[in-house]
Amino acid sequence: MLVAAIMDIVTSSCDNTQEVSFNPSLPGNAETRDIAAALQVIEEGGLHLDEPPEGEDDGGGTGRKGIGIKILEGTPVLGLSRTCSDSYSEELKHQTPKTIIYQNKYENSPQQKNVSSSVVPGLWDDLHCEHVAVPFATWALANWATASQMNKTHIRELDRDGHAVMAALMAPERSVKWHASLVVRLLLEDRHTPLNESISEWASSILSTISQACKHEDVSLANVALSALLLSVERSPAVQKIVMENGLNPMREIAKQMTKHKQVQEAMAKALELLCTGELHLSLEESQKWSGILVPWVFGTFSSDTIRSSAIKILSQILEDYGPTSVPLSQGWLAIMLSEVHSSIKKSNDSGTSQPKSDNVKTLINNANIASAAQVANQLSTAVVNLAAKKMGITSGDASPLADFLSLEPLAGPFKNLKKDNLPKLDAADSAVATLKGIKALTEVCAENSVCQDMIVDFGILSLLRRFMLSDDYEKLAAIEAYDASSRAHEGKERISNVDGKPPISELYDSASVRVPPTAHIRKHAARLLTILSLLPKVKKVVTADETWCKWLDDCANGRIPGCSDLKMQSYARAALLNVFCNDQPNGRSGNSGPSDGGVKNYRNSCPRYDDMIFLINSHLPHWKCPKETDQQESLSNVISLAPFADNDNGIESWNNNNCSISNDSTKSNPDRNLPPLDIVFVHGLRGGPYKTWRIAEEKISTSPHLVEKIDEEAGKLGTFWPGEWLSSDFPEARMFTLKYKTNLTQWSGASLPLQEVSSMLLEKLVAAGVGNRPVVFVTHSMGGLVVKQILHKAKEERFDNLVKNTMGIVFYSCPHFGSKLADMPWRMGFVLRPAPTIGELRSGSSRLIELNDYIRHLHKKGLLDVLSFCETKVTPIVEGYGGWAFRTEIVPIESAYPGFGELVVLESTDHINCCKPVSRLDPSYTETLKFLQRLKTCLDSAYVSEEELS
Repeated sequence: MLVAAIMDIVTSSCDNTQEVSFNPSLPGNAETRDIAAALQVIEEGGLHLDEPPEGEDDGGGTGRKGIGIKILEGTPVLGLSRTCSDSYSEELKHQTPKTIIYQNKYENSPQQKNVSSSVVPGLWDDLHCEHVAVPFATWALANWATASQMNKTHIRELDRDGHAVMAALMAPERSVKWHASLVVRLLLEDRHTPLNESISEWASSILSTISQACKHEDVSLANVALSALLLSVERSPAVQKIVMENGLNPMREIAKQMTKHKQVQEAMAKALELLCTGELHLSLEESQKWSGILVPWVFGTFSSDTIRSSAIKILSQILEDYGPTSVPLSQGWLAIMLSEVHSSIKKSNDSGTSQPKSDNVKTLINNANIASAAQVANQLSTAVVNLAAKKMGITSGDASPLADFLSLEPLAGPFKNLKKDNLPKLDAADSAVATLKGIKALTEVCAENSVCQDMIVDFGILSLLRRFMLSDDYEKLAAIEAYDASSRAHEGKERISNVDGKPPISELYDSASVRVPPTAHIRKHAARLLTILSLLPKVKKVVTADETWCKWLDDCANGRIPGCSDLKMQSYARAALLNVFCNDQPNGRSGNSGPSDGGVKNYRNSCPRYDDMIFLINSHLPHWKCPKETDQQESLSNVISLAPFADNDNGIESWNNNNCSISNDSTKSNPDRNLPPLDIVFVHGLRGGPYKTWRIAEEKISTSPHLVEKIDEEAGKLGTFWPGEWLSSDFPEARMFTLKYKTNLTQWSGASLPLQEVSSMLLEKLVAAGVGNRPVVFVTHSMGGLVVKQILHKAKEERFDNLVKNTMGIVFYSCPHFGSKLADMPWRMGFVLRPAPTIGELRSGSSRLIELNDYIRHLHKKGLLDVLSFCETKVTPIVEGYGGWAFRTEIVPIESAYPGFGELVVLESTDHINCCKPVSRLDPSYTETLKFLQRLKTCLDSAYVSEEELS
């Protein structure tokens, strides 16, 4: 009597393209007895075909076991179990001659070819024709589980202990493992059902299957088993614990073996992410071992977004878990990133896909930044290896957990040259300086390169920046070094006495000698890079979702975080927040409209975009906030624009109305009374800076001689930043910005852009930030006045009319309107001083300077803007010689400092550097500027009142 289930095979289908998915071939609602029979076949290895008579045994367990299956017109093919003896197989052949004959006849038939072609390649290759009971039962179980939810429910109920599934997972046949893994995946997909009590054993067996499959590059089996493992890890904490304890080594080997198979790598990366980003974390040793795999996942050419995302999350968790101990990993991550960016840019330049080669200054600057990036990447790589060697005492060839990581390029070279008997001397400060250089180099090459910006975001730069800004790893590293030095000194003092004039141990290991790492500078430059990247949509998405990071940035901008007292740092923090929260408006505008005819992007009607060249003064004030869409629209149409103007020539009306430089426009009122009605923009001059130019020097009088390259470099570093501390309180009716651009007196200190290129670049940044959409006053020093002139001239050419019309006034501190003696000197000594291109444009009698001055004169004559000029009266020391001799000169004489229109203030006993650094609030260089601003504000208020009365 045949008691085995007779299963009808409609077609033997395991689609060879669906390695993890499966198309069912059996009925959606199977009979419970059939499922039970299949489970029994799997668990016991087969079924008794002939039951022994009641009261008799089966002859010592030699009963016939197998399963009957009907295929092709109902002809039965009998499959025997693995436990069936060879003698019984011979007996069975004699008992079923029709079946065997038919089977031999069918081997070469067209039907056989059709069935074989639909089967996963190799799925049944390891089966003998008579040993198919368990394989076909497992196949049937997978079909039923795929067909319906009801079938899966029956499987769970009938195999509550999971032993049948476990038996299939441990079977030697490949087909059984494949279908058993699929069954596990299907059972775990329903997240509302309870987990089987044997899930931990299942996961261990599946991981073993994956390991064996990968050794033989059996991708199909590896993929279906990995899909089951992922679900078990995701759903079961017990599985996570077991895999974390026993499965990390096999997983690591799998990742190394299957580097060319993206689907396997994705599954491994996701599994590891699930394991170590929840309640369980990798140990320090495991973290170091995995770093040699995780970092290639981030930078791998064939890595998918899924692999890269998982690797970045895992690496970030490692940095969070192990802090200062993980510094070699974060440094190495940065070094490899910088090296990858450098290689990409160089490859692009070599292939000619970048901008055409030229000798202009901008190209020279870019090339210098690229060359510097390569050099810094090598220095940073050396620092990574040296720090790892110092902390762990490893050298090339050692079986260290970090060996794989340190063998990656560009770390491999320094690691290979590392000698055990000559370990480098390196401390936390050295390591921090290397990191600082790396961040600065990366920022310089990516600041104006959108391709590089996208690349480093994909490579996980946000995780590194977050770590650099929010943590104090290098300070902790220095504290550990100080503690170790103190401990060594104490131990040595007890053991060794001071003999033969040798210094005491306490002097050799003095904790006070441990240097303080430049953590504040690292934070500042990390914040600068974040500000640049914050304009990218995918960066906004990450930052806005990180509440901790957003709160830290806000606290930093408000000066509530120790170590964030630097004004640039606070500005970067506020600008980054404004960028990420303001740029995505409800109507989808993001300020990315195309360039105008003149090449400057059109940012009209877009949310402000703050670049790293524009600093927000007093970033803690409430007016630095994200405007609502409606407020922005009203601002654009009302207060922001001071149009229309009208005159006889070009539709512009004279502003001079009772000595007020303000237009009689149709503006009704300021729609947002919480926002100051005026913008003030500070623009530094030659060798100046956005803050140091406006900082009061400790000594007002410039008595200390300076070298040519030291002009205004030391002066003003200490003391009061008067725009932020004095002017913001005395004149609260304004938002204040300060600009940054690179200038050099000679080419020995690096290339700097010519005046026109600087102005074009700043114009784009100003317009993007919304400067010019409301009344604005420029306060300039030295060459900064010429930059503003050129900006306004360029704005007219580019049809940014608002900026020209809304510029109410300009303050010139010693601006060389008609050239500078300082510019004449290096030009005449060009072979020695190699004057920068910008300096050439400042020579006396320059036609370009005359043209720009005539343009501003025209605007002033029409009453469109007011002008206040200051001039110096003392010579400025610029070249120091031997024996205390110094060369002094009057950099901007009065005939050049006065443009020929507007008000002029002569500053007594003040040189060129200090003319913009008032001694106190009573200094004329401050009081006259304050009066000038107050007069413009009064005129602006009068215009608003007049328009309200008219309305």
